[in-house]
This record gives sequence, structure tokens and C-alpha cells, in this order.
Amino acid sequence: MSLLDFLNRKKKEDAPSIVPILPKDIYRQGSLDLVDTIAPAALKIGSREIELGEKFARVFYTISYPRFLSDSWFSPIINLDKVLDISLFIHPIQTEDALRSFQKKVAEVQSQINEREARGLVRDPLLDTAYQDLENLRDNLQQAQEKLFDVGLYLALYGDSKEEIDKTEGDIRGILDAKLVYTKPALFQQEQGFRSCLPLGTDELLVNSKLDSSPLSSVFPFVSFDLTSDRGILYGINRHNSSLILFDRYSLENYNSVIFAKSGSGKSYATKLELLRSLMFGTDIIVIDPEREYEQLAEATGGRSFHISLSSEHHINPFDLPPVKEDEDPRDILRSNIISLVGLFRIMLSGLSPEEDAIIDRAISETYALKDITGDADFTGAEPPSLSDFEQVLSGMEGSESLVERLSKYTHGTWAGFMNQPTNIDLKQQFVVFSVRDMEDELKPVAMYIITHFIWNEVRHELKKRLLVIDEAWWMMKSEDTASFLYSVAKRGRKYYLGVCTITQDVDDFLKSPYGRPILTNSSLQLLLKQSPTTIDVLQQTFNLTDEEKYLLLEAGVGEGLFFAGLKHVAIKIVASYTEDQIITSDPSQVLAIKQEKDRHALAQKQ
Repeated sequence: MSLLDFLNRKKKEDAPSIVPILPKDIYRQGSLDLVDTIAPAALKIGSREIELGEKFARVFYTISYPRFLSDSWFSPIINLDKVLDISLFIHPIQTEDALRSFQKKVAEVQSQINEREARGLVRDPLLDTAYQDLENLRDNLQQAQEKLFDVGLYLALYGDSKEEIDKTEGDIRGILDAKLVYTKPALFQQEQGFRSCLPLGTDELLVNSKLDSSPLSSVFPFVSFDLTSDRGILYGINRHNSSLILFDRYSLENYNSVIFAKSGSGKSYATKLELLRSLMFGTDIIVIDPEREYEQLAEATGGRSFHISLSSEHHINPFDLPPVKEDEDPRDILRSNIISLVGLFRIMLSGLSPEEDAIIDRAISETYALKDITGDADFTGAEPPSLSDFEQVLSGMEGSESLVERLSKYTHGTWAGFMNQPTNIDLKQQFVVFSVRDMEDELKPVAMYIITHFIWNEVRHELKKRLLVIDEAWWMMKSEDTASFLYSVAKRGRKYYLGVCTITQDVDDFLKSPYGRPILTNSSLQLLLKQSPTTIDVLQQTFNLTDEEKYLLLEAGVGEGLFFAGLKHVAIKIVASYTEDQIITSDPSQVLAIKQEKDRHALAQKQ
């Protein structure tokens, strides 16, 4: 029997016994219909199940409910990781008809109670409870506080074999029996049950129980936790109920996020997927990339990648100043820049004593003054000093001998080419990547500080929707000054429409920093992917995870974890389309295959 015949059986049974066959009908019978395309090869209807081609289906229904139904009692069935269909039929009962039947039922129960009293029998609690429930429900119906319904709840299970369906049925009936909800298979009614579970809106089983509004509301199917909004980008799939996790970070109290994950768990993949989708909404992206993982994405989206190293042609002058806007005081901008530079020199010179700190502060002010840059006038467009200018001023100050000696390696020594030149970088593209992979490890905190400071000046200069991604942020957390500056950017970024995404695999060191937890607190979005056993206890305490969530993070696959947005969180699975995957993948085998394909294509074009 074809599925089309199966669905239309009743229509055919009601049709006239003699129907003339027209030529056009013969033509239609020879044409391929959509139903024929999606239908299984055959159907076999048994007493306990239906064979749908190579699949098996079994329908059963609920017959009894407990006196009280708690909220979300049906959630374990809805969220069960099995293939099943659930049909819920609700047939309203007129209140007048319900009250008439209740009046008769109340009289019967009252008569039984009176009869037991007349015979001197002990009071029956079941009768008393039934009488009280009937009276309360009748009062609620009369006051229009409740309505009565005939409710049919049917479930259709699917599997590759009868044994698989038996196991699934046992699991479901075990869950329901524990809640005192009892079910029965639709024996010799599998055909009617299957049609009742199809999206046709027909209740052919008609196995109904009477429920009033309150217990009926507890059967409401959409009770699994969702985390979605009307606008935003797709972050992933809710692993509990396969709903979409759509969110807009710019709709929250701040726009920052934190990603914690062990190496190889998909943190860079998830980040690049968010960046790719954010670009479509007009967000400017800036990435500080320690491993050159984002270059391919920048190239594919028409962005720009800058390589920051000792031998690079790209330079940033740390003494650069942002233009002064109309609502800003030049003294405040200059003062803020001097404070940031003192922090930079504290990192470069491996710490400063209080006396050295004061000398550096004074030397920076005098260096700016040499170029007529003071807080008394607008210095927009003025040529900023260089590190050599600062060294010259510093060498003329008393007690600066040690400072000059330690600074010389940045002006004349091995590290001279890094920052002692004018800035030749701009952020005009929508996607900009700063790669520090080729920078020596000892200088990476310095480089990341200078880059972040340069970005911050640009952000303050022009108000745009931006997202700053700092991958392997534990490099910045190693120094208190870099960590402090990162926290300052994260805290003040909202005023300038800036979101900061901090990514790290070294969770323990990040949270041990005095600025680690404040940065986490100032992040409305958090993504936890697969974790190692050495860090999971710290995360469990920090995020108040349950034991189930803890083990979920320990056993998660690549791209799986927990997604936090404000006070809500769900289990997430990161998913990408084929095209997105080809652009953002970091898998070495895939990257190599893509590179070889490009080389073959380039060779073919030359030939």
C-alpha cells in the first residue's frame, strides 16, 4: 500500500463505487507526485506497530493522570534524545454541560458517603477527597476560573527495528510511570494512531481524558529552555531541543564576551563563525591573532592582515595621539595617553620603582612638549614624538641611567625596529587582523599592549559598531599592566559601541589574575567548550555549574559546550554551513587540502 493510498483511505471508502476513468486521470496516474517521492516503498500494518519501508513505528496513548501534575512534567519526554512524534488534541467542553454532569457525579459521591455513615462504616478518605475535588472544580467552573477539556495525548515512536522501539517505549513508559502517568499501546489501532500523529489535525483514536485548565497547562510542550531573541546572529543549536540560539550581543548591558576552552575544542572555530556572521550585520571586526589563524578569513572577506614582528614592515608608534573631538578636553586625552605609556614602559623595562615611575612620567610629558603637544591647545594633526625622542629626553634627567640602559635595546639594539618608527597602519577596512605569531614570546605582551592601545585610540576617535577579538588573552594576563589595560578597555568599551571578545585556553592563570574575574564579570556572554579535568573544578565554582553540566564539559565533542547570556544558559553545539566551514576551518588536514586545491587551480590557469 502506498502512503498516498494510506492517507486517503477514508476518502476512497466514502467515494462512489463506480467512477468513470477519464484520459486525464490516466495521465495523472502516470505522473510522479511529491508524495510518491517522499513516501516509503510500502506499508505493513500490524497489531502493535507499522512498518514504514525499512523503519518501524509504534503508537501509544495516555489513559490516566495523577491527582496533581507539576509544571514541566512532560519536559523529559520532549527533550528525550529519541525520534518520536507527539500529538496533543484538546477538545473544549461547554461549561454548562460540564456542570450538569458534575451535579450528577457530586450527588453519587455524596450518596456513597451518606450510605457509609448510615451503616456505621469508617470514613473513606478517597470518597472525601473526590467530593472535595468535585466541589472545588465545580466552583471554579461556575466562577469562570477554569474550563474543562477532553485531552488526547498520543506518542509515535520510530526505530530501525522492533527491539529499538521496545527499548525506547520502555524508557518513556518508565519516565511516565514514575510520574503516575500511565499509557497503553494502540493495539489493533496503529493505523488510526499513526494518522492521529501526522500533522493532519485529525483525532482518530479518540482516547481522551478530562482535564481542567491548570493541569492542561502543565502539558504545554514548549517548556524546554530556549535562548533566542528577535534579532542577532546564529551562535549554534540548543542541544536539549534543537532550537536555534540567536542572540545580539549589542542588545545586552555590555557587549563583551569570554570564551574558555582547552586546545582543539573549537574555540577559534566558534569565534570565526561569529565574526563571519557579524560582518553581514555591518560590524567592524578587529582581531589580535597570536597564531595567524584569522588571515584566511580576512582574505576571504576583503579584510587586511598586518604582521607585527621585529622585521615587519608594519609599525605602530606608541606615542600616537587620537584627534581631539569637540566634546573632549585635550588635557584629559593627553593625561590618559601618558598613563597608558607609563604602563607600557613598566612592561618594557621589567618593572619600575616608585622613583623610576615618576621619572618616566615626567619624561613622557617633556617629550610631548618638545613637539608642542600640551594640554593647553588642540594637538590634532601634530607630529607625535618617537621612542628615540623619549630616550633623548630621558638621558638628560637625573637618576635615569639605569632606565636609559634598559631602554636602549628598543632604540639601538636587537628590538630597535619594532616600535621606534612612525605608524603606517590604518583601520579603514571592515575586517582587520594583527598577527603577532612571529613576534618573540618575550615581546608578545608588549606588542599586544601597543596594538590594543592603538585600537583603543581609533575606537575613541570614531563611533562605530566594532568587535575586538583578543585570542590567547592569557598573554595579556601575565602582566598586571596589560591585564589592567584590557580590563579598562572592556569596562569602557560600551560607551564607544565596542564589544571585547576574550579567548583563552589557560583558564586557571586567567582567573588567578586580579583582573581576570572583573573581566569575566563585565562580559554578558560566556562560552564554555570542552575543558580539561585540571580546570573544570575552578569553572564549576566560578559559574555555579551542576555536576551534570560539569561532566557535559568534560565529555563534550568539538564545538559543544555551554552558552551563557546574562543569567540564562543552555547547552550549545556550534554548526556551520559547508561554505562557512571552508572559510573558517583550522583543521590542518582541511587547510592543507584547501591549499593544494588552490595550487592546482592556479597551475591550471597558468597552463
